[in-house]
Amino acid sequence: MIGDTPLLQLRGVTPHLAGGVEVYAKVEGFNPGGSVKDRPAWNMVRRGLEDGHLRPGKTILDSTSGNTGIALAMIGAALGYPVKLVIPANASRERLRVIAAYGAEIVESDPMEGSDGSIVLAKKMFDADPDAYFKPDQYYNPANPEAHFLTTGPEIWEQTAGRVSHFLATIGTSGTVMGCGRYLRSRKPEVEIIAVEPDDAFHGIEGLKHMGSSIVPGIYDESGFDRKVGVATDAAYEMVYELAAKEGLLVGQSSGAAVVAALEVAAELQSGCVVVVLPDFGDRYLSTNLWTGWRDRHELAAAEENQ
Repeated sequence: MIGDTPLLQLRGVTPHLAGGVEVYAKVEGFNPGGSVKDRPAWNMVRRGLEDGHLRPGKTILDSTSGNTGIALAMIGAALGYPVKLVIPANASRERLRVIAAYGAEIVESDPMEGSDGSIVLAKKMFDADPDAYFKPDQYYNPANPEAHFLTTGPEIWEQTAGRVSHFLATIGTSGTVMGCGRYLRSRKPEVEIIAVEPDDAFHGIEGLKHMGSSIVPGIYDESGFDRKVGVATDAAYEMVYELAAKEGLLVGQSSGAAVVAALEVAAELQSGCVVVVLPDFGDRYLSTNLWTGWRDRHELAAAEENQ
């Protein structure tokens, strides 16, 4: 069930673009675990089984901001392996509950340290008892970008009939942009590959990394893309609200950031086929500041109308 997600043309948020420009969204929330992270999670586990690093008696251990944890918990349950996940304590309640529902054990890391704190704690746990664990190590495992080279990239190529001219993906581990970019360049060297990140170290776009202020993943390689686009948290949130109201797409804040960047790139063009990855749906963020902001925004708008 993992993969073969739909590619949807965005129309409600694109009327200002030149007539020859199309923007398509790869809607990864349709994966069974609800996010793009199902792909690398399964590929890392698959490779671990093949090389013998994952075998009966071991526990799958990794750090995650949530979505990879859900994917690993789901896959571990299906294969009969226990799963232990280190997650920042401020991860959305919905994601923590889904992980727990799959039977995985959650170890909370310092919320002020974000994903970097969970990386450090997971490594400390592994180093203390390496024989007990299989650590996919999504930030350093080449099977992460390989998943997108083998699946996501080819799907986009087929779904656009090779017309894709610009590809954008947000940076968490960077696996999506690395793997898809490598595949698309192998088929069409002139494709422009664009990485999307928060524009500030102190951002509110859950799951994404501001590379200049974070532990840089081992799989991250700036030669793998042509440029980066920084997106403000407020702009990402506003796009989430717009996508819900104008496209009927309820997505997470990283998807909002991705679309902000995609529209910025598309606005530069007179013609082109822009493809952007939407990492997940928004139902796992309804308890977060993302939707508190939505409520505040609409209350303010209503108050202004009544003045």
